[in-house]
Amino acid sequence: MNEDDVAETKQGQKDAYELILEAIDTGTYKPGDRLVESELADRFGVSRTPIREALQRLETQSLLTRDGRSLIVASLSHNQLAELYVVRSALEGLAASLAAQHATPEEISVLREMVEDDRKRLSDPAALSRSNRRFHKQLHLASHNRYLVQQLDLVHRTMALLATTSLAAEGRSEKAIAEHDAIVTAIEARDQVAAHTALKTHISKAFETRIKLDSLAGE
Repeated sequence: MNEDDVAETKQGQKDAYELILEAIDTGTYKPGDRLVESELADRFGVSRTPIREALQRLETQSLLTRDGRSLIVASLSHNQLAELYVVRSALEGLAASLAAQHATPEEISVLREMVEDDRKRLSDPAALSRSNRRFHKQLHLASHNRYLVQQLDLVHRTMALLATTSLAAEGRSEKAIAEHDAIVTAIEARDQVAAHTALKTHISKAFETRIKLDSLAGE
């Protein structure tokens, strides 16, 4: 295999991984769904080798699990979900605190603009969910701590296993935007304690909503 083939394989692997991960994140593939190598290759127009490598990577990251010889999208138990939110709360709280200290004026302006734009998406939970992910990613980057960003990427990758967005719950969208507003206001004021508190409150409310959604789904 020459250097061009190696580069093409690496690019294909990256694309296949991102494509499958996005399909899980957007609910195209839900927990319990079986992923078939040949079907994925046809769906995404990618050869089977990068698909196979992407599936192996996702299995290593516990996003896929084995059911006999098949790979299926993993699901989170209540305890796993609680553990995930504990870690998310701690890491995102730290990110908000660091953002209040290190974010540039331009980064803060972008965060503020994101909050205002989301007010126009209240009737579209799917679009709001996508913009919510962008908001949190921008907040992570504003912390200016590469190691923290890496860990938060891992946490949010696992969040893709949640079959529904908590923003779909009645009244949650408006409250989430108000919570985002409070986070950005604290960052604008360079108040690290307030930013940390506002972010942890936001995650706590999201987890509470998630528990309610799961309980209703089990009825």
